[in-house]
Amino acid sequence: MGERERELLAEHTPAPDGGGRALDVGCGTGELAVCLASLGFTVDAVDFAGSALARARAEQAGVEGVRWLLLDIGLDNPAPLHQGGYDLVVMRLMYPLLKERGRILHSLGERLRDGGALVVITPVAETTPEERRGIALDEDEIAVLAAGWETVERLDADGLAFLILRGPFHTDTQAVEKRPTTAHALTCALCVVTNDAGRVLLGRSRRGMRTADCGRSCCRAGTEASA
Repeated sequence: MGERERELLAEHTPAPDGGGRALDVGCGTGELAVCLASLGFTVDAVDFAGSALARARAEQAGVEGVRWLLLDIGLDNPAPLHQGGYDLVVMRLMYPLLKERGRILHSLGERLRDGGALVVITPVAETTPEERRGIALDEDEIAVLAAGWETVERLDADGLAFLILRGPFHTDTQAVEKRPTTAHALTCALCVVTNDAGRVLLGRSRRGMRTADCGRSCCRAGTEASA
């Protein structure tokens, strides 16, 4: 971590009075987690690589306030994460590597406490060599990342984009008032099957189309329902 990153975290995302809780996603060998602990946070540091966590535990053995968790944030059951949510979630140098960016960002936003922030620290394509383009975001990708948040502040950390996201909201759903159901309306109960990580399980129909595996029961209201 650079000194500028440390300064920005301390200035823009300080721990609440009395301490707060932070989540370091993709913690690697733990340098960021230790920084967050020094700012007054109790930290959950997660990574999918057991070797990285083993090194973090060894190198940061004397650090208090950090819990090291072996967890793939995109695939594994999130049950080990703190159930009470987080005041700060940080994703450093790993967001461009995610396969399901929107879903993961949405799920992390739901874990933020009131007033909490999600920080994404990432290289940008404009200043990244072509052969390393896969670890960086271009301006269109940054715009998509920012679309689901009430406020987005972009700062510079020695050439890295330092994005502070606050107030997650949904832009892909809308509530619409409907007229009362008539006597001939169709009533259905539908359940969608998911795995332990909350991902919807899809099947393939005989026509080669993707389908949601679900259970459904239907009946018609009125005389047909009582028949």
